[in-house]
Amino acid sequence: MRTCSQTLLGGLLAAILAIPPLAQADDPTDILAERLAVSGQSMPVESVRETPVDGLFAVRLETGERFYSDAEGRHFLVGDLYENGEQGLVNLTEQGRNAERAERLASVPEDERVIFRGAGESRAELMVFTDTTCPYCRQLHEEVPRLNELSIEVHYLAFPRAGMNGEGARVMRQVWCADNPTEAMTTAKQEKRLSNAADCDNPVESQYHLGMELGVQGTPAIVLPDGRLVPGYVPAERLAAMLGLGD
Repeated sequence: MRTCSQTLLGGLLAAILAIPPLAQADDPTDILAERLAVSGQSMPVESVRETPVDGLFAVRLETGERFYSDAEGRHFLVGDLYENGEQGLVNLTEQGRNAERAERLASVPEDERVIFRGAGESRAELMVFTDTTCPYCRQLHEEVPRLNELSIEVHYLAFPRAGMNGEGARVMRQVWCADNPTEAMTTAKQEKRLSNAADCDNPVESQYHLGMELGVQGTPAIVLPDGRLVPGYVPAERLAAMLGLGD
């Protein structure tokens, strides 16, 4: 997936460079957006934003790929942009990814998540892309009661790591189609068979594609409230510390 995206991005940048400069306009983001739109190829630009560097703009494609450009689209940088501040190097590109990741996940309706809540008032929410066939996902699920004790909600989204034709996708469809998805999730994580059908209208495939767009490459993939992506199993106490929470 990464190689295909990089090949697409390289071809699009080459096509843009072959186009003569556009006339100046009042808004430099409009100039750049117009230039990219007339590249002669399908340029799926999602956004053009200013950066802290004068004359440098961040371009995000609908595919999730990013690059930086001058206002006329004549010079490009592919990679991460860092700021050398008082606290050391800060990855501004990653900060942007985090903010967009948090925004995208916040738009997922709660009735499309499998949610484990504690009895008390919630102090934080974790979004977790999971797969019922993943051993580390099962290990993380064993931490859910402790996370709930710490007033941390766990919101599961589906990410069948073997793809939509694998066993994990079939089982997760059953989970989301169950009368009680939370009980079904626990049952599946315990490697017990589910008896209900998997033929309801469910979000498993759309969540799988969402995960890929947001940079998920394996499971479990934990997303903190600020959009930071934490890959792999993390114990409950450590997660609470990352959230600035404790007993």
